Amino acid sequence: MFFISIVRQYERGVIFRLGRYHGTRGPGLVFLIPFIDRGERVDMREIVLDEKPQSSITKDNALVDVDFVVYMQVMDAEAAIINVQNFMAAVRNLATTTLRSVIGDITVEEVLSKRDEINERLKINLAQVTVRCGVQVNNIEIREVTPQHDIQAAMTRLLTADRTKRAQITESEEQRQSAINVAEGSKEAAILEAQGVRESSILRAEGARQATILAAEGYAIGLDRIYQSARVLDANTMGLQYLEMLKQLGQGQSTKWIIPMDLANLAGPLADTLSNFGRGSDASGARAPAIAPRDERRPCARSARYNVARASRTPRPRRGRSR
Repeated sequence: MFFISIVRQYERGVIFRLGRYHGTRGPGLVFLIPFIDRGERVDMREIVLDEKPQSSITKDNALVDVDFVVYMQVMDAEAAIINVQNFMAAVRNLATTTLRSVIGDITVEEVLSKRDEINERLKINLAQVTVRCGVQVNNIEIREVTPQHDIQAAMTRLLTADRTKRAQITESEEQRQSAINVAEGSKEAAILEAQGVRESSILRAEGARQATILAAEGYAIGLDRIYQSARVLDANTMGLQYLEMLKQLGQGQSTKWIIPMDLANLAGPLADTLSNFGRGSDASGARAPAIAPRDERRPCARSARYNVARASRTPRPRRGRSR
């Protein structure tokens, strides 16, 4: 006579015959000998252990409540039944103690900010212990970390101060960048203005240079024309110009003049011409020549000088009693 037992797909049956391990059966029909064989069913599906929040003390002596979930699965039904009395209770207790050990090595800030690292450390530590129980820990997830109220208030103030500090730093950086931009703009503007002034000065200097060159050329051309005109003038024309100048001097208020010696040399031929012109014409009615020969003009040079000097003087008013 046999007992017939049905083992489901997700189960395994561990058979003990006369108290000894006889084998693992399933899934399907399993035949057991009454009073000799005894079977234990093991669920091979992934099991979720939802633990209550566990209080832990961090490295900086802060009390926090950690709520976590363990995902485990039986990989060896024989070890799960033979090596441990209750493998689920074993995994639960190992997860709690390992969590407290890991939390005790880090600070509150790290507990709140490094959850992934904590999960990985818990998984590695549990895998090293639960392998002898035939159980594999697939994952551990921390759902919530709750510090004490005073720690939360302190962290809030710290967070506010940190954000205020960052805001001030950001604002100062923006002001610094703005000042740098303004300074660079002023620098470029000054450079451009200096370049403009330089180019303007160069252009003005170039224009003044060209104007000076043109004025000098015009002056040189004028002098050249004067020189060319002076070359074709005779002595009488120059003498007349000197007489005109003496006339203007005589109309002035001065009573003393300084006359160059060249004036007498130019005035001599002019005086001879005027004296010859004043004598009249000859008996035939022909006019005497305006200019005497050179050899005839030389004896009259001194008298001509005297006459020119005398003619250039302005008569002074006579002093006397009025009648």
